[in-house]
Amino acid sequence: MSFPVEVPGLDTIIPEIEDGRLLVVESGADSAKSYFVRRLSLSAGRVGIPVTFVTSRDEIEVRSLLASEGEPDPPADGWIRILERDGIDSFEDLESTGTLLTVDSFSYLTLNLPPAELASSLRRLRTACRTKRMTAILATDRGMLDSRSEAVVTHLSDGYLQFHAREGPEGVLRFLRIPKWMDGKFVDRNIYYEFDGKRIAIDLRRRVL
Repeated sequence: MSFPVEVPGLDTIIPEIEDGRLLVVESGADSAKSYFVRRLSLSAGRVGIPVTFVTSRDEIEVRSLLASEGEPDPPADGWIRILERDGIDSFEDLESTGTLLTVDSFSYLTLNLPPAELASSLRRLRTACRTKRMTAILATDRGMLDSRSEAVVTHLSDGYLQFHAREGPEGVLRFLRIPKWMDGKFVDRNIYYEFDGKRIAIDLRRRVL
């Protein structure tokens, strides 16, 4: 089952996420990435897709964020399973038919995996997404993985979104890049966005150079 992308502006170019896909969401120190993957998880939960949310953070903290961000239309009770992990070697115990698997801090949780083992685990996860009609969203931190591991993650993903932030003459300039997407659209476009810690809004009219 697909689920909507409930982010103003972005939903006009990516209206939904189809099942069977493995997506990567990357950023630097900006917290927009973590907010975005929580937002996608909430959207899946609202349409009845069970969510497994893997995090290196505290479960109580994550539940509190989801509760505040999910108002005024929260998903039904029991929509999410949150797992605290210090590392991931395999995704086998996380695979389940018709679900969404969200892994926040993916790059941190797989730091100890050599590139060949990381590739093997991701290939298995891709196969599970296809055969079990599940979706996987992996949130990575820019610069945390070595270059070979980054190449593995990029190559094996179906879609890759990058949140960028840099200082400009008028303050912080934020833009989204999509270097890889399933249908080949929007590749390498810089898409301006605003993020105040509570919402992301995309402005397709503004050009970022």
